Amino acid sequence: MIILAESKIYETPAWGFEDQPAFLNMAIKGKTDLQPEPLLKYLKQLEARLGREPSFHWGPRLIDIDLLFYDELVLDTPQLVIPHPRLHERAFVLVPLADIAPDLVHPILVKPSVSCWKGWIKAASPASLVRGTFPLTHSQPDIIRAKS
Repeated sequence: MIILAESKIYETPAWGFEDQPAFLNMAIKGKTDLQPEPLLKYLKQLEARLGREPSFHWGPRLIDIDLLFYDELVLDTPQLVIPHPRLHERAFVLVPLADIAPDLVHPILVKPSVSCWKGWIKAASPASLVRGTFPLTHSQPDIIRAKS
């Protein structure tokens, strides 16, 4: 897997189950030879390697990696839905996504730009920019950064 772009890291209030620490959110654009379902399996294994342990739905977790898009693919299987079915409802996804793909067009909603999506979410608290790095792209030997 090759990392092509990384967003800034944003701190947002917990979502779903709110009695937990704030979330740190970012988006990464990558290139892979894996097809969507093997990629999902790889990402779940990566979460485990990074220390994710089983919890309840939307419960506290060290890491949560979601597959938001896979090129322009639209996929709906019992294991995986692409694009992620609720990404357009979540500022904590849209704001970092706009950092790395401001002109991305959602293949189902056919909205012109991720940047425009940020304005659709009125109820979400504003995200705070967090300085620092994210361990996913720094400590995994099977993930490399593309050279700028």
